Amino acid sequence: MKQKHIQNVIIAGGGTAGWMAAAAISKLIGKNLNITLIESDEIGTVGVGEATIPPIKTFHKLLNINEQEFMRETHATFKLGISFENWGEINDEYIHSFGATGKECWAGEFHHFWLQGRQKGLTKEFGDYCFELQAAKANKFGLSKQTPINYAYHLDATLYAKYLRKFSENLGVKRIEGKINKVNKHSDTGFISSLTLDSKQIIEGDLFIDCTGFKGLLIEQALHTGYDDWSHWLPCDSAIAVQTKSVEPATPYTRSIARSSGWQWKIPLQHRVGNGLVYCSKYISDEAATKELLANIEGETITTPRTIKFKTGRRRKGWNKNCVALGLSSGFIEPLESTSIHLIMSGIIRLLRLFPFQGIEQTMINEYNSKLTSELNAVRDFIILHYHVNKRSNSEFWQHCQNMEIPDSLAHKIQLFKESGRVFLDDGDIFRVDSWTQVMIGQGLIPMQHHQIADIMSDDELKNFLNSLKQSIDNAVTKLPQHHDFINQYCKSNLA
Repeated sequence: MKQKHIQNVIIAGGGTAGWMAAAAISKLIGKNLNITLIESDEIGTVGVGEATIPPIKTFHKLLNINEQEFMRETHATFKLGISFENWGEINDEYIHSFGATGKECWAGEFHHFWLQGRQKGLTKEFGDYCFELQAAKANKFGLSKQTPINYAYHLDATLYAKYLRKFSENLGVKRIEGKINKVNKHSDTGFISSLTLDSKQIIEGDLFIDCTGFKGLLIEQALHTGYDDWSHWLPCDSAIAVQTKSVEPATPYTRSIARSSGWQWKIPLQHRVGNGLVYCSKYISDEAATKELLANIEGETITTPRTIKFKTGRRRKGWNKNCVALGLSSGFIEPLESTSIHLIMSGIIRLLRLFPFQGIEQTMINEYNSKLTSELNAVRDFIILHYHVNKRSNSEFWQHCQNMEIPDSLAHKIQLFKESGRVFLDDGDIFRVDSWTQVMIGQGLIPMQHHQIADIMSDDELKNFLNSLKQSIDNAVTKLPQHHDFINQYCKSNLA
């Protein structure tokens, strides 16, 4: 089925997903396209996706976004990773950082050498050999060509959408205020032809991007794409979000604290803190969850706690006919590893690489959906890992997670690491070997053996190798400024 040339791109819905799409399409391929975004001021956005992972820097570089300006406008802080507390056992703590741990060789990653040193009593904590992780623990951050640092951002999602709206409108994107009342389809093809607003205005288009949130107004309600439910693997189905005034300088990491039936996030911005509790309503009521969250936050609340209901999973197709779903309309993998904004971004980039200028071909759709499936399955497995590899014995929820069936792909990865210390990435894996090893070792999964390449070093050579790595990291961290001092000098917002 071939469609006419694509000229009119209609983005249904604003928020982070809608305005990221508008910004990228208008900046990178928008010269001969008419781009229209429809959103209603009456419809709120979820707006709690306030932590990111490092590829967002590449996205901003593509769009030629000035980092300091963007950070001031969104009251952003730097993020070097996530501190996981109580996830292995109560009082356990480790950081999943964005940095590489140690140095690898052709045959195996650094953790093989660390495991050999551990057997011989020569090593420190696994995280002691990661620059970004140690900088996070010391609440330090700095930018230097001599000592590169891998980072992402904490940002105000609502302000980010406003920033990208201004960016997009300057490039000619047309915004229409209004609610979508009806999705109109061609009777012969089933393709979407236009959207009718409450005002009776009809917006015609060739390619439609669904950013309408959980309801999936186009991708699901109009095209009946179907949904794969992942709640048997990711049982949390609710979240409560609340913002508080800052009571201390912002840390350069997100906190993720395991609670009785889920986990609590703490995301420090320049002007406030984003807090929330993700939980499974089968094990704790909404009222009890709200009470648990409010009992574990610091600072005066500046918003009313808001409950969000969701079902983890994904649309069976991210691209169906002439509609591409982005953000919550494409599915929901809970925000444990801050992947929501990344998945929006990667969906946009994939669409741009396959953009159907001459008309939509099924091979383009199939390629988009194949790559999306690979990526989502890899993210899904990485999130499930955190829940499944725990040693909590005092909670029905956590015991359920220990004993639940998991995808075969993840079961293989865990068993391979447990038996041999090996980690091999899947095609769609956005998390590197460093991420998998930091989480698995951080939650107490220690391999029974390691690659024998690490046995070649004598005890003294191994000791010197490990000590020199640690010393160079300690020296580099010492030279960094405090995170809040760097923020104040580099990108302080007006409200901070």
